[in-house]
Amino acid sequence: MATDEAGTMSVHENRVGENQAGENRGGARMRLGLWLPLAIFAALIALFVHGLLRPADTSVASAFVGNPLPQFDLPAANSERPGLATAAFHSGKPRLLNIFASWCVPCAAESPQLAQLAQSGAVIEGIAIQDKPQDLARFLANNGNPYAAIGKDDDRKVQLEIGSSGVPETFIIDGRGVIRYQHIGDIRPEDVPMLLAKLKEAGA
Repeated sequence: MATDEAGTMSVHENRVGENQAGENRGGARMRLGLWLPLAIFAALIALFVHGLLRPADTSVASAFVGNPLPQFDLPAANSERPGLATAAFHSGKPRLLNIFASWCVPCAAESPQLAQLAQSGAVIEGIAIQDKPQDLARFLANNGNPYAAIGKDDDRKVQLEIGSSGVPETFIIDGRGVIRYQHIGDIRPEDVPMLLAKLKEAGA
């Protein structure tokens, strides 16, 4: 009798264990079924936002390309670099003009590429748009400072006069102060060789 009871209990315990294991597997499948669509949705949203931030065509045949820079003389945006004036672009050497802001996320994303351009010999001038000195100082401390000078454009007057409507944007200016190229959006690693080549062309 005791043996029968022990056998019955053993069978019962095995069934309970199997049921619990099945419930655990079922719960795991249910959790996976809930989280997997959410993960896929989040990935699709990230790709969509990435596409919005990166224009399909980063070069623009702007009416301003081929024209000289307008006359401007901007005060220094912070204490680390001098202000920026049109005269800086009449040195005989082509330069990059980068329109940026500390509050601009893609501006931070392009910082390594700006550093690479500067290390390759490019002279980079900056115009900070509607920025505060303390915010700009923090941005440069976190992301590096590749700029020879940084002008402060709080009312966006100079930005609009040169044909820029957003941040970041980068222009190639030849040694006579003429706009030769306009790049819309952040500079990506694959853009660096192209910009260096265009800088060389602007200096020819």
